[in-house]
Amino acid sequence: METEDKYIVLGISFILLSVLMLLLNPFIIVNAGEKGVVMNWGAVSDKVFGEGLHFVIPIQQSVKKINTKTVKYETKVAAYSSDTQTVDSQVALNYHLQGNKVNKIYQEIGDIKSVEDTIVNPSIQETVKAAIAKSTAGELLEKRASLLEEIRTSLTERLSKRNIILDDFSLMNFRFSDQYERAVELKQVAQQQALKAENDLKRVQTEAQQRVSQAEAEAKAIQIQAQAITQQGGKDYVQLKAIEQWDGALPKSMVSNATLPFLNIEQ
Repeated sequence: METEDKYIVLGISFILLSVLMLLLNPFIIVNAGEKGVVMNWGAVSDKVFGEGLHFVIPIQQSVKKINTKTVKYETKVAAYSSDTQTVDSQVALNYHLQGNKVNKIYQEIGDIKSVEDTIVNPSIQETVKAAIAKSTAGELLEKRASLLEEIRTSLTERLSKRNIILDDFSLMNFRFSDQYERAVELKQVAQQQALKAENDLKRVQTEAQQRVSQAEAEAKAIQIQAQAITQQGGKDYVQLKAIEQWDGALPKSMVSNATLPFLNIEQ
């Protein structure tokens, strides 16, 4: 009986220990794309768990899981150019938290939502507004690519100081006020009309010059022909040319005292 009692006591002890282990939950699983911030008595420690199964000291230690996957964030920014034109844009970026610094991030800022409200959005607003304010509205239209690169570089540096890594950045729906866009459209139309008028003028001038050149060429040809006639016998040369063009047919009727064309009997 003593042996049986011993086994019963051991069994009960094992069951109680198992129940206690389940209640205290001394194991923690950190999933893919997460880091575990270890806290001792509620205070953030220097220890960070990677992916996998980990043991924690019951009651004393707890773990806060932090998402370190790439997160997409979008926000609107209303800014002013240097010539006080309103510029509205939709900004989108992808970022992730620096894995080995999540304990510091959580200690200073909090979770992802707090990071976005406290760091990401204010950084976007200030960086975009500062970049746009350096140029006029016209310059912004001409150098949008360089503006995007300037914002990306500045934002990357600013976020990295808070252990946030910028993966991608884009400036969407970049537009000005309706009045300014209408003014730009009218200016473009005017420029196109002026260019067309200029091209039409050049075409007319070219055609006129061509006509002048053609007339000069014709006058030159007539002058050359006149000189040739004079040099080659004048009247005799004209008669020779007429004979060359005669088809050989004689007139069907003759007028009294008329002579046959081109026939000079005396010669």
